[in-house]
Amino acid sequence: MLKVNDINVYYGNIQALKGVSLEINQGEIVTLIGANGAGKSTLLKSISGLLKPKQGDILYEGVSIAGKPAQTVVKRGISHVPEGRRVFANMSVEENLELGAFLRNDKAGIQADFEKVFQLFPRLKERSKQQAGTLSGGEQQMLAMGRALMARPKLLLLDEPSMGLAPILVKTIFDIIKQINKDGTTILLVEQNANMALSVAHRAYVIETGRVVLSGTAEELNASDQVKMAYLGGH
Repeated sequence: MLKVNDINVYYGNIQALKGVSLEINQGEIVTLIGANGAGKSTLLKSISGLLKPKQGDILYEGVSIAGKPAQTVVKRGISHVPEGRRVFANMSVEENLELGAFLRNDKAGIQADFEKVFQLFPRLKERSKQQAGTLSGGEQQMLAMGRALMARPKLLLLDEPSMGLAPILVKTIFDIIKQINKDGTTILLVEQNANMALSVAHRAYVIETGRVVLSGTAEELNASDQVKMAYLGGH
C-alpha cells in the first residue's frame, strides 16, 4: 500500500532522515519506535505532504506522492493525526469533525461517518456542542482521531496518540486503534510507549538518528535484546 524508498529529509542544513525505507501492506498496523528526535514525526510529515523529501520517493498504491501538497494526499486516502492533537480550540467538537470531512461532498456518507465516530468515541457525542479547547487531553486526542477518520482514510498516520494521557486512557485509545484497524483502516503508528505499540502492531521499525536500524514482526522486536534494552525497560 505504501512504500517509502530511501528518503532524505532536511530542516535547513540539518538532515533529519537519512535514506529511510519502509513499507506498509494493506490492513496492517505498523509501528515506528525510536527516541525523541529520531525522525519519526518527520517521516509522518513527509508521507502526509507537510515536508518534501530532498531525495528518494514515497509511493502510495503505486503512485508517487512525494512532495505533493497535503490536501492532495488527504484526497488520495491518507489522514494524519499530528503530535499534540492540534484541535481547533475555539470551534465545537462537531465543527472540528465537520472540518475533517472538508474535501468530501457525499452528505449521507458524512452523516454515517459522524455516527461511526460517535460510536467509537461516545464521549465526543456527549460533548458535541462543547468548544474543543475545553476538553481534557484524552478527549482532545479522541477528537483529533475522529476528525482524521471523517476524511474516510484508507491509511491513518497516528503520531504519539498516548502522549500525556493517564494509563487507563492509554488503554482505551489503543483499544480504539485496534478497532479502527479491524474496521479496515491501515495504520502507521508512531509511539513512545513501545510496549503498547508492539502489543497492537503487526510489524515494527526502529528509527535511530534518522535511520532505520531494525525491522521485523512485533514479536521479533519484542524479543530483541537491543529493543528491550533501549525501549522496553529491559536489562
